[in-house]
Amino acid sequence: METVNDLPRRALTRTAKLATLPVGLAGRTALGFGKRIGGRPAELVAQEIQQRTAEQIFRVLGELKGGAMKLGQALSIFEAALPSELAGPYRATLTRLQESAPPLPARSVHRVLADDLGPDWRERFIEFDDQPAAAASIGQVHKARWQDGRTVAVKIQYPGAGRALLNDFTQLSRVARLFAVLMPGLDVKPLLDELRSRLAEELDYRLEASAQQAFADAYAGDPDIAVPNVVEVTDHVLVTDWMDGTPLSKIISDGSQEERDRAGLLFTRFLFSGPARAGLLHADPHPGNFRMLADGRLGVLDFGAVDRLPGGMPPFMGRLLRLVHEGTDLKPVEQELRDQGFLRPGVSVDMDALRAFLAPMAEPSRGERFRFSRDWLRGEATRAADPRSANLGRRLNLPPSYLLIHRVSTAGTGVLCQLESEGPFRAEVLRWMPGYLDTGETDGLAETGGPDGPVEDTGGPEGLVPDALTPGR
Repeated sequence: METVNDLPRRALTRTAKLATLPVGLAGRTALGFGKRIGGRPAELVAQEIQQRTAEQIFRVLGELKGGAMKLGQALSIFEAALPSELAGPYRATLTRLQESAPPLPARSVHRVLADDLGPDWRERFIEFDDQPAAAASIGQVHKARWQDGRTVAVKIQYPGAGRALLNDFTQLSRVARLFAVLMPGLDVKPLLDELRSRLAEELDYRLEASAQQAFADAYAGDPDIAVPNVVEVTDHVLVTDWMDGTPLSKIISDGSQEERDRAGLLFTRFLFSGPARAGLLHADPHPGNFRMLADGRLGVLDFGAVDRLPGGMPPFMGRLLRLVHEGTDLKPVEQELRDQGFLRPGVSVDMDALRAFLAPMAEPSRGERFRFSRDWLRGEATRAADPRSANLGRRLNLPPSYLLIHRVSTAGTGVLCQLESEGPFRAEVLRWMPGYLDTGETDGLAETGGPDGPVEDTGGPEGLVPDALTPGR
């Protein structure tokens, strides 16, 4: 297995690696021009350039870990929006980043454990596997047996991760244009800015442990969702209960339709119910953070990125979604759009045009059932790129308080379309979206699921309205 001596953290080293990306693209483009002169069809040459660009981008991002790796994982979700003839050849290249990266060698792992748990750290474990079970963006996970006999996951932060993350985001901003080759129309800079803004929280394992235990307590005994308990935490080491299961990326690539439907349903139920049940929103919903367990539950991992919503989802979202579903004039909520920060002072939009702009994004929760698909997402991407939609989108503003809700809605929808999951999503909106119903019916629906009886295996797309309100989307 490929290993790295340490997380590459010197700015010069990491910058040099990232600098290979535009050089590689230039070479491939020149080669493609020569092939077109030689008579090869332009579309085949373009596909080959895009495929090779994807392979290089994600190989380099994976090797660097840090912010580069996090960006790669975030981008891998959006492959569902690519044209099928382009997405197919390198879908595996994208999804590999959702599960693994080159690991640290044992000596570096032992150094972190000794620094954080003490020189006698081995006495805390009955067994410790030096071979990592998973290696991702800022840390890697080892399987071990804790001193009380339980099987645990030991998450170890890469040395120098903070400096590497900050430098990565700076360097990646300078080569952001490359990603237009990979995913035409995708603006990477806002994504990089948002990832950078979460830097301190991503690196704070104590804060992550607090969030994970809050989720574990909220979902303790739940028949559908499983969250491992926290066992021990230090600044750079997080020990939690071990969780076996099938990675969601495996369900995406090989799962049956029944498995995809259940995975998508539980995935959306967890994201959608978290603010109501735990006062928290899991804000890093890429498939590498989810497992389908043998007993049918969805296992959830990695709580380094969360949005703290002690009052649950903003009720305004439910009210606006209901008005869009009903085809009602949005003029009455214009002032609230301004109060919430979606419309800046002096900016005006036509409310009928806004309703038309939002309507497609509200589609998954309009009817009793909906099927997410790559075709549907590609259609949405095309619609959003239309000059009329783009112009309206640029007039809207995404308030800071909605940034992570937007991230989850966008990424979550991408995962659902990768799964091509079908389910009764409207029932989940009625169950968890505050503000959608104005009467006491809300409590009844939370218990009964609506007029047709108990909610069983229902899932709801999270935060569809804020996603549609992305400026310049």
